[in-house]
Amino acid sequence: MHLKKLLLPLLGLPLLASAQLMQPKATFTRADTLRGGQLPERTCYDITYYHLDVKLDVTQRAISGSNLFRFTATRDFTRLQFDLFANLKVEKVTYKGRELPFTREANAVFVTFPAPIKQGTRDEFTVTYAGQPTVAKRAPWDGGLVFTQDAKGRPWVASANQGVGASIWWPNKDQQADEVDSMLISVAVPLGLKDVSNGRLRGTKKLPGGYTRYDWAVREPINNYDVALNVGDYVHFGDVYQGESGPLTLDYWVLPENLEKAKKQFAANVKPMLKSMEYWFGPYPWYKDGYKLVDAPHLGMEHQSAVAYGNHYQNGYLGQDRSGTGWGAKWDFIIIHESGHEWFGNSLTSKDIADMWVHESFTTYSEALFVESQYGKQAGQEYLHGQRRNISNDGPIIGPYGVNKEGSGDMYDKGSNLLNMVRTLVNDDAKWRAMLRGLNKTFCHQTITGQQVIDYLSRESGLTLDPLFDQYLRHSALPVLELRQQDDRLLGRWVSSVPPTFQVPVRMRVKGGEWQFVTPTMRFKPLGLPGATRDNVEVDTFNYYIGVLVD
Repeated sequence: MHLKKLLLPLLGLPLLASAQLMQPKATFTRADTLRGGQLPERTCYDITYYHLDVKLDVTQRAISGSNLFRFTATRDFTRLQFDLFANLKVEKVTYKGRELPFTREANAVFVTFPAPIKQGTRDEFTVTYAGQPTVAKRAPWDGGLVFTQDAKGRPWVASANQGVGASIWWPNKDQQADEVDSMLISVAVPLGLKDVSNGRLRGTKKLPGGYTRYDWAVREPINNYDVALNVGDYVHFGDVYQGESGPLTLDYWVLPENLEKAKKQFAANVKPMLKSMEYWFGPYPWYKDGYKLVDAPHLGMEHQSAVAYGNHYQNGYLGQDRSGTGWGAKWDFIIIHESGHEWFGNSLTSKDIADMWVHESFTTYSEALFVESQYGKQAGQEYLHGQRRNISNDGPIIGPYGVNKEGSGDMYDKGSNLLNMVRTLVNDDAKWRAMLRGLNKTFCHQTITGQQVIDYLSRESGLTLDPLFDQYLRHSALPVLELRQQDDRLLGRWVSSVPPTFQVPVRMRVKGGEWQFVTPTMRFKPLGLPGATRDNVEVDTFNYYIGVLVD
């Protein structure tokens, strides 16, 4: 997802007030815990399937319908929680043909069953609801539904709700740790409009009152915030990519006036993107559900198998190069970045939004790898180095757990540079690629913690990476390599926020010589770099995002 942090260099400060994510919050409430925590009423059941069946009233900006929850009990219970924003009315909760009592607290709904549901039981209930969902003012930075019109005055509606939560427009178990294994999304829209959602179109059906229902089947696990509706006067064209796991269908749904531009822009970007991502990360994770790009009335979002696209058919990020290097002006930022989330964010999903760096650091890093795949390693490294212009060093990248709060927006570009430092430490590009592919294979279609990712990279690299990740993820300041001349010896030490364990190797050389790995500690000691003095030593600050102080 492209959050407020990414727009600052381009659009200035006015959007700050409306951004839902990346905003500081001094205190947290019971409502935050209900939204972001793993309370017993949530952990007691494992969601396996949803059937979301809704009708969209475009004129009234209203939605109505139901969602079937199919689940397995993880322990005995009589009470569970699901989530739906309070401005939407729960009309009834139905279980085995009868209505169940329920109560509300903030945006959480608690349902009481007539008898205990035993551990291991497979069961289901249905929530019927209606109302006017929150209208997003500046999607995707604030959450809700977008109600607008296309250039010809026809209705155009889309969802975008990462961070704020999918329960802003439909009832679900609104947290990332539990994903359904499959889903059916049925959206009824006024005649003349089409709905494009995740997965594959199973069929359409004309309904009374001038509506058509579109049924989209998602055959693979999906997280809540990825579930999408896109409603407009869409036209369709397609293609096929011969990928690592066989033929991958490419489906494009665009407004008629954008058809020719879309054919050109998508052809130039999508297959090269897929080739690069599969090379570095392994097979596209959703062959069963296909790959789609959908015209959106907002900038973009990583909706699984239905990526929302709103970059106006131009290269760069809204026509500009975020890296300032020139490399970012050669390809469509939204196609590359949002599609990268199919691997990181959609296939590998953090259990808690506090670990959203897993999504954004790797996906931002995938941009540099894409540049490398197209223009060579040096170009990719230059692009990555250019990403530093967007870093604020304003706070921890890991957010507080259990309250639905992400960390600093530095998770994008600082996180990308952190991963490049790990690559530099591994010092073996074939091994690094194998690690990235292995990471995706090991955790494919899973919800995970950030620590699991760090442990995997440490194990596979044979390096002790916890201090490095602690420094960059949990502290805002950069580590500083401090150098001091003592007689004929050059001494060095790390100044770090994670003493005493920060002993990260760094590449150094005597000017004109070969790079060598040197491992300073947090106490001054000779660097063991023959011939090095304060006047001729060079530190690899191109590949290491660190501070250097020569005393």
